[in-house]
Amino acid sequence: MTAIPASARIVLDTEIPARVPWSAIIRKGQTLRIVDSHGQQAVDTLFYAADDHGERYSGQDTLRAQGSAYVTTGTRIMSTEGRTMLRMVADSCGLHDTSAGACSCESNTVRFGHQTKYLHACRENFVLEAAKHGLSKRDIVPNLNFFMNVPLDPDGNFTVVDGVSKPGDYVEMVAEMDVLCLISNCPQVNNPCNGFFPTPIQVVIYEAGED
Repeated sequence: MTAIPASARIVLDTEIPARVPWSAIIRKGQTLRIVDSHGQQAVDTLFYAADDHGERYSGQDTLRAQGSAYVTTGTRIMSTEGRTMLRMVADSCGLHDTSAGACSCESNTVRFGHQTKYLHACRENFVLEAAKHGLSKRDIVPNLNFFMNVPLDPDGNFTVVDGVSKPGDYVEMVAEMDVLCLISNCPQVNNPCNGFFPTPIQVVIYEAGED
């Protein structure tokens, strides 16, 4: 893992425990680093404009802008207003999904049986965390899944398979506007997106320091 520049000022450095949500504001020009500390851990992520939560991450516009089904270094994370929210500037893993969405109690029930109905899920994590910022369930849109391996076949079919991220793999994004970031450190145990064993991740927000 590439070290954060020694001259940078660390705004936040925190561990997000397994299965729980988290949120923070990333200011324009700051860098968000998400680290898969133990490997094979999906990190469901949403972005909203900090000053207008009606403008939020758009998977369709993000994929259309770069002409690819996946996000990686160089990707512009686009909003529903067609503006760049963040730019991905580093990616040591190379596989991140923005098509499969978040697990939910309802989808768990359909996919894995009624015995999974009350298991914790990312959509519920998002709802809990979003409420802290005046958002509701209707504001939860299709999200990014960092470190989640979702191959697409030529017919557009996809499935969640074993992750390939290694301990210490990370992504970095530079904010092009002030953004609210919501994360659900995915609690899924019924498919291999987390290696059937959810683990903590690290999040760092930093900015250029004075010379």
